Amino acid sequence: MEFTPYTLLTDIGWISILLIIGNILRNRLRVLQALLLPAPITAGLLGLILGPEMLGVINWSDQVGTYTTLLIAVVFASMAYSMELGGSVASGARNMWGYSTAMFMGQWGLFMLLGMYLFAPVFGTEPWFGMMLPVGFVGGFGTAAAVGSALEEIGVEGASSLGFTSATVGTLVAIVGGVIMANWGIRKGKASQLAGTLPDDLRTGYIRNEAERPSIGKATTNPSSIEPLALHAGFIVFTVLIAYMLNSVIKDQWSNVSIPLFAMAFVVGLIGRLVLKLAGRPNYLDSSTINSVSGAATDYMIAFGIASIVPAALAGYWQALVVLFVLGTVFCLVWMLWAGPRFFGEKWLERGLFGWGWATAAVATGIALLKMVDPKLKSGTLNEYGVAYVGFAPFEIGMTILAPIAVIAGFVTGFAWVSFAVAVAVVVMAYVLKWIPVREESS
Repeated sequence: MEFTPYTLLTDIGWISILLIIGNILRNRLRVLQALLLPAPITAGLLGLILGPEMLGVINWSDQVGTYTTLLIAVVFASMAYSMELGGSVASGARNMWGYSTAMFMGQWGLFMLLGMYLFAPVFGTEPWFGMMLPVGFVGGFGTAAAVGSALEEIGVEGASSLGFTSATVGTLVAIVGGVIMANWGIRKGKASQLAGTLPDDLRTGYIRNEAERPSIGKATTNPSSIEPLALHAGFIVFTVLIAYMLNSVIKDQWSNVSIPLFAMAFVVGLIGRLVLKLAGRPNYLDSSTINSVSGAATDYMIAFGIASIVPAALAGYWQALVVLFVLGTVFCLVWMLWAGPRFFGEKWLERGLFGWGWATAAVATGIALLKMVDPKLKSGTLNEYGVAYVGFAPFEIGMTILAPIAVIAGFVTGFAWVSFAVAVAVVVMAYVLKWIPVREESS
């Protein structure tokens, strides 16, 4: 089917009505109120059920899976213009970097080792099989596509199917497990933004008292010149465009280098923020309005991401995959419950739950779960992650590039041990530099 502006309208139109339905269901159904299930997750699940992979009521375009890439870039571009840069963010980013890097490299290293020393002898799988867990879980659909296609180019059949299966299962694990842990954490007092009895508007998603309805932003320009919302949206979209163009230039020069669009958009946004400051207009953009644009993009991103899931064929690996996914879930759960309080203190739930989301699925899923316990995103979790990503990016980009090369070169064993050693080194460094003792609180 040819992709036209009306195809885009159809996709957005369907997901929009599903978002409205999700909000109505949250307002009416007690089970959704008890789960604090955001409307975007409900909309995404409805989109998946009604989509071509299941009931076939909605025929999504073949480009629906790419919308999340653009929308998450909008979220991080917005963050660069609205985030507060200060000592607390820098300190939090340090611990977020340690937590994220150790989890990321630990997942890669541990499961590649399990692939060689457990799955290969017991299930007869290939030595690289274990890396399919981090490829789909902490990597997500993007890494599954990148690594899977690279392996298939060298004759590894079914690599993409395995990667996408892992990403699909990881997303389901993230949502179900995240909802359970969010409610547990709130009841146990582990959240800094939500505690005690939940207000009615938070449970139902509807603010009845008009006097309590907050403003979504302030105008910084006179509408006779330009509508303030158009100005803010224009800045963000232009930032993403520049990021995309820079990525294209880098890809043309170094074909094996792939930088996530959202990471580049964040960097370009920081540069744009600096330019505004140098131009004497540091408050030219209103942070509340930027956050409103970002919030809308986040909701659509979550809904589109879940609705575009395509279950891949198990390709004869189902027994090994079941064990792999169970062990992967256990690893992510143990890491969150053990490392979360140590890196982030007693009120660790927001950061730990965000980490759970992208450890099992993707950053977008982590944001969705974060909004369950931090609906206004006031905990600073995303700010810290955005800053920490500058130091974390080389690990994420490097693993995506080096993993297929390690398979090609027959260096999977060495690659696995090096990855695991890096994870251990980061944890040891956190203790030696007193990051953990300083931040840890009694629970």
